[in-house]
Amino acid sequence: MIHDIAAAIGATSRIVRKRERDGKPAEAVIAERTYDTGIKDLWDALTNPERLPRWFSPVTGDLKLGGRYQVEGNAGGTVTVCDPPKTLELTWEFGGTVSWVEVHLHAVSEDETHLQLVHEGHIDPAWAEKYGPGATGVGWDLGLLGLQTHIASGWSKPPEADMEWTRTDEYKLFVRKSSAGWRDASVAAGNDPQIAASAAANTTSFYLGEAPPEGG
Repeated sequence: MIHDIAAAIGATSRIVRKRERDGKPAEAVIAERTYDTGIKDLWDALTNPERLPRWFSPVTGDLKLGGRYQVEGNAGGTVTVCDPPKTLELTWEFGGTVSWVEVHLHAVSEDETHLQLVHEGHIDPAWAEKYGPGATGVGWDLGLLGLQTHIASGWSKPPEADMEWTRTDEYKLFVRKSSAGWRDASVAAGNDPQIAASAAANTTSFYLGEAPPEGG
């Protein structure tokens, strides 16, 4: 399957915001874009256990208010807000840490829906310096790319699960462009440009399965 990476990169706004949560410094990675489908269909793609594996990953549990969920091989957590078909908020618990994810949908028209995804977490200074917001942002960009392809064609294999595709130049180009976008968003948020560039290079290497740059 050929993904429209130019559309995915160009259609997505990438924002990094400095915040405070529970009295500790936090950073939010925000991705926004519009999909060519109605709000009910997009909500279904985001919450239906039968559709989630087609573009994201298998998810078990209950995607309803107060429900616990588990992403296969990834995070689990609790749904803290569920207001169909507009808002979903949940904890994102992985590797002993907790962060927070919000998804907000807005109907632009009957056949267009705006999506805003917010992933906020407390800042780990060492991790932030090494990888920056792109470590989270590139992963979500890949997810939103899978959602784009699924909505457009019904395609049913998430980008990161398509091992053949992850070996292509197209995948490498997507990762590099996504990582560069999050580097720019990091600088716009006030982070040091040199540190942001180094972190983006490390993130790119991680997603491409390459050794980090010397000194990175």
